[in-house]
Amino acid sequence: MLRVGFTRLCISLRNWPHGTVKYLSRSAPGRPSSLIISSTLGSRWTLSRSRSISSAATREVVSSEQLGVTEPRVHSDIPVANADERKVSILWGPQRWSRFHHIWLRDHCRCPDCFHPITKQRLLNTFEIPADIKPIHVQGSTDGLEVIWPGTSTESHSSVYPWTWLQASTYDPALQTTPSRKVLWGSKIEKSPPSVTYTEVMDDKGLHKWLTNVETFGFCFVSGVPATPEATEELCERIGFIRETQYGKFWEFTADLSKGDTAYTTMALGAHTDNTYFTDPCGLQLFHLLSHTEGSGGATLLVDGFYVAALMKELYPKFHDLLYRVPIPAHAAGEPSALYTPSPPAMYPPLRYHPSTEELVQVRWNNDDRSVMSHLPPDEVEEWYQAIKIWNELLTKPDSEYWIQLTPGTVLTIDNHRVLHGRSAFDGKRRVCGAYIGVDEYRSKLAVLKEKFDGADANGHNKAGKPVDSRSIWNSNL
Repeated sequence: MLRVGFTRLCISLRNWPHGTVKYLSRSAPGRPSSLIISSTLGSRWTLSRSRSISSAATREVVSSEQLGVTEPRVHSDIPVANADERKVSILWGPQRWSRFHHIWLRDHCRCPDCFHPITKQRLLNTFEIPADIKPIHVQGSTDGLEVIWPGTSTESHSSVYPWTWLQASTYDPALQTTPSRKVLWGSKIEKSPPSVTYTEVMDDKGLHKWLTNVETFGFCFVSGVPATPEATEELCERIGFIRETQYGKFWEFTADLSKGDTAYTTMALGAHTDNTYFTDPCGLQLFHLLSHTEGSGGATLLVDGFYVAALMKELYPKFHDLLYRVPIPAHAAGEPSALYTPSPPAMYPPLRYHPSTEELVQVRWNNDDRSVMSHLPPDEVEEWYQAIKIWNELLTKPDSEYWIQLTPGTVLTIDNHRVLHGRSAFDGKRRVCGAYIGVDEYRSKLAVLKEKFDGADANGHNKAGKPVDSRSIWNSNL
């Protein structure tokens, strides 16, 4: 183990090219430290791309500047970095530290030779990295963790990792997730539901506000929309591509059973999410009531599935576990030309949690579209029916339900992975239009708008090194 200034220099002596490191000499104050190299070969080689070193003598003094190693700048806010045989350790502060395997760091180098700065794709051949790779030098600076890696026989490779990126990417120990910014709600949301105006969302700043509301609350109203299919379709396309399904692309319907679904009737619909019969249910659903004449009813119901799941987890943990553990098959079979089931058929439970953070990420529930439960273990059949009964009771509690009568000019946007919707029965002529937006299109648009207006990526990190009008190579989504 060698020391350069205040930073350790870890070198595998048997792998040092064309010679052996004997010792590090400390020069007089104000002069650079030196590495003493012992070599029996009169060869010429380089340790970095920008510096070459002649090694003709059996004992030659090479300055640290020649090696690409500078005296560390003393900054109290620079984390302490050290390397051992397998990992680089970073001390962020008292009782706060991270460790990164050498091979992991080398694989995540984002210099232009290893990571394309425009396409944001890997150029480094991961499979050529030696399993026992070790850095030649590790040093902390104001820019981040600086690492020099062994390269070819004549070159080394330099990498710099921003501190913010390392903190956001830490895995040893696992990253402590920040609290979710989602707001769970019940019936009292009627006092101040999230809303934006049509004029606002025609500008990117208003679009950002709209989609942020959807992310936070699971739904948002857009008021002042012209009551036409054309204006509504244009509004939908502000988010992304409209997803085409068996109901069409941008759809407009009345209670005429033109499609084989109860949505095309005057019947009441209980709280549900759409597309449980798809492997990938749509992300957003947009509704616009264009007109309702010669009748009444048809109030819209919204229920926060995340709120109800939290209640069930707190009050009935045993039955809650069944809802995230037991998958439910589903189907859409009302159209003679289509028969939809998810693939695989029985793989998707009503509640889906993130495997690492354990945060609820999706509610998937439509009892009307449920298929045969032939996969239930015999000793769980009665408990499962009890679990879904409790779930339904919580969904239909007055404290959980938010009812609103939509009017022409107001578009409702729903996160179909979170908020369940339904309606009361109605009579008369009711004309509605709307569309589905894929969850990936929605998340992509929101991520781009966050970059633009929040000055950060999706996790609020990693703006270091972001060129003008370009996405940072350190964006934590990459």
